Amino acid sequence: MTDLDGLLAFAARSRVPEGGFGHLGADGALVDRPQETYVVARMTHVFGLAHLLGRPGGPVRHGVAALLDGPLHDAEHGGWRAAGDDDTKAAYVHAFAVLAGATATAAGVDGGRQLLGQALAVWDGRFWDDAAGLAVEEWTRDWSACSDYRGANANMHGVEATLAAADVLAGEDPLTAAALRQRALRSTGRIVHGWARERDWRLPEHFTAGWEPVPGYNRDRPADPFRPYGVTVGHQFEWARLCLHLRAALEEEAPGWLLDDAVALFDAAAERGWAADGEPGFPYTLDWDDRPVVEARMHWVLCEAVAAATVLHAATGEDRYAELVRAWRAHGEERFADVATGSWHHELTPRGGVGTSVWAGQPDAYHLAQMLLLEGRPVRGSVAAALR
Repeated sequence: MTDLDGLLAFAARSRVPEGGFGHLGADGALVDRPQETYVVARMTHVFGLAHLLGRPGGPVRHGVAALLDGPLHDAEHGGWRAAGDDDTKAAYVHAFAVLAGATATAAGVDGGRQLLGQALAVWDGRFWDDAAGLAVEEWTRDWSACSDYRGANANMHGVEATLAAADVLAGEDPLTAAALRQRALRSTGRIVHGWARERDWRLPEHFTAGWEPVPGYNRDRPADPFRPYGVTVGHQFEWARLCLHLRAALEEEAPGWLLDDAVALFDAAAERGWAADGEPGFPYTLDWDDRPVVEARMHWVLCEAVAAATVLHAATGEDRYAELVRAWRAHGEERFADVATGSWHHELTPRGGVGTSVWAGQPDAYHLAQMLLLEGRPVRGSVAAALR
């Protein structure tokens, strides 16, 4: 059975002595490739969660230092480059910088509050579009040009990050914390309660600059790891879970639709996704008629399915969610678990072989760590708040 300590030992191998964290290959060894900021930030977040549970704080401090002073941070123009070989300033990347800063702050790590302040300032000043109630997608390095593309994925992680920031800021700046939670509500309202509900719980991912859905986006390259064509099953599970984190954060001010929509979005993903091609597991993507497009099984999709069911069970007490947690977790341990590394294979074929069509190696501990940590804990605005 996969456990947190084994996963953390695996994740520790990603430490780069010069700063930050790198990609891990299928054997759990570092791969020689440029660092990516989202990987550094996610690992920093994971090690921050571990520190909240009493594990050593060295890894999270290593990540915070890299994000504050390492080469991925753009000291000239502000913000973070997407990767060592990519100067793009992406909302997806900056959402994880906010999350890393919030978790490091919650863990009391030196530099965490500074990182959170810097990341929130860039998110507020460059990415948040208050008129839309959503974040724009990406800029050139010097912030001179903004892409016309808009995406739900970056906004999903923006909701996660701002909820985590609100949790740690609530004591020192309750007005800012309340404003961040309202932003998260606005974004969730547009994407889930608006576009997904209107499409019978098929969540659109890609939009024009004016926030018009583009259902055919990337039809010619459907297996894109960040912008795939069609309905991304795992993101529906993530949004369902975030609805409940948001509901917990808003407490008595939470609108009733947050729970209703979480249930509807979860049920649609579970019923349409599981074994959609006749084989056990969830395909990466479906088309708009619920037919599989990319049939590869991604570890993160199953992790998010288990995590969403876990949170729904905690929020409702309904046994059906606990039964799904047990069944899907068993499927993960049977198919995805890699006893040699302590992590999970990131991609499988529909019949259970290791695949590489979308993801190569095992570079990410984020989804699996959060899945493990949510079990048996109360629902709060963030995973860090539940641990505290």
